[in-house]
Amino acid sequence: MFQTHRLILGLGLTAGVFGATAQETNLTPIGAEKRGNADGTIPPWTGGIQSFPAGYRVGDRHLDPFASDSVQYEITPANYGDYAKFLSAGQKAMFEKYKTFKMQVYPTRRSASFPPAVYEWAQQNTRCPPKSSQLVAGFPYPKPGNGKQALLNHLMKYEGVAVTRRNDQAAPTVTGSFTLIGLADRQFAPRWVAEDSSQVSEYRAEVAVSPARLAGNVLLVHEAFADVASSAGQAWVYNPGQRRVRKAPNVAYDNPGTASDGLRTNDMDNMLTGALDRFDYQLVGKQELFVNYNAYKAHSAGVRVSDLVKAGHLNPDLMRYELHRVWVVEAKLKSGMRHINSRRTYYLDEDSWQILAIDHYDAQGIIWRYSEAAALNYYDQPLLWTTLETHHDLKSSRYVVSGLDNQEKVNAYYNVESADNFSPEGLRNNLDWFTSRSPGGGGGSSPRRPKGCRAN
Repeated sequence: MFQTHRLILGLGLTAGVFGATAQETNLTPIGAEKRGNADGTIPPWTGGIQSFPAGYRVGDRHLDPFASDSVQYEITPANYGDYAKFLSAGQKAMFEKYKTFKMQVYPTRRSASFPPAVYEWAQQNTRCPPKSSQLVAGFPYPKPGNGKQALLNHLMKYEGVAVTRRNDQAAPTVTGSFTLIGLADRQFAPRWVAEDSSQVSEYRAEVAVSPARLAGNVLLVHEAFADVASSAGQAWVYNPGQRRVRKAPNVAYDNPGTASDGLRTNDMDNMLTGALDRFDYQLVGKQELFVNYNAYKAHSAGVRVSDLVKAGHLNPDLMRYELHRVWVVEAKLKSGMRHINSRRTYYLDEDSWQILAIDHYDAQGIIWRYSEAAALNYYDQPLLWTTLETHHDLKSSRYVVSGLDNQEKVNAYYNVESADNFSPEGLRNNLDWFTSRSPGGGGGSSPRRPKGCRAN
């Protein structure tokens, strides 16, 4: 079971923690429908993963709790039309473009779960909706009234108080050859520790580990709270050859992402990052969609990067697709604003608010790119997050994938020291801190609990 610094989750906890209001509704603490679907292909949510699989120890790579599940059926270029209502435009384009692309469909497991404090924050935010200027912990809008609020739930979702992880990246050629880019990420979300008036929702540092021509370069980002930002957060880069830190104003919006060969923009990182001011957002509603979920096979230490990365797309035999309910948000570029995409369609997991898929359209309104997140429950915390993120360019027949950490140590959650470490001065004077594995030691800081609604 979860260790003493993590409470066991489950619906049995609902009455004591959330009171009658949550218990009397048909929604989970973060706003998903508890019920399954009429066909029985999506089961009810019963609390998500509540205990460790046999043999797992904190610090190990996560074992597959559903390893005994079998493939129910395959969706291929020959039969995808039979499942069209459960596929996005980008997914259909993948079947049309690649004869080797397929989806192996497994039983749906609604595995998402979070610490009790995260649920408490969600319930408080439901009772006392935050002002647009309030940077709060938790999902700010469990019952979103518009598309922007739904996307803010993704941007503010719990990914741990502080975490360091390998986020290695590859951008294979059309023939499948690639150079692995070693990237070590460290991030800290101060809102989970204390109220913060700085409007910084997250500090993040990305250190290039390999190849040698990139090693030692560091990108430092202060992510602005997206609901109040009229522009992106601040960013700095450290160049080891010059031994200096300089401002990086172009690390935002549709500028190319680090070492991505132009296949990913900065605002596609973590599926969506940064300010939301260039698009209008419509909350379309919900639909059932095949998504890459409970991706423990692809996350396994027994899988090599070369096993995963293939020409055109990731190895479909290592993927696991399930049918889930998702929120659908349409984003359309505002008049007078500049962006390489005229439109995007986001698909958000109702059980976690994680964006699981994105359809990207070019200036002429034609499908151009398709993004997909392979998600799983990091049940030592617990939280649902991505293990792989893949961004496909349907015009160039190439893609970029991040999260290739199979031969590296798994995500390490650490005890927070100080946000000062994430300052430009801290980067300049304490570079070793960014490359150390567990600077604070221990099993990671726990998220703070709410103290009641704040006066508006």
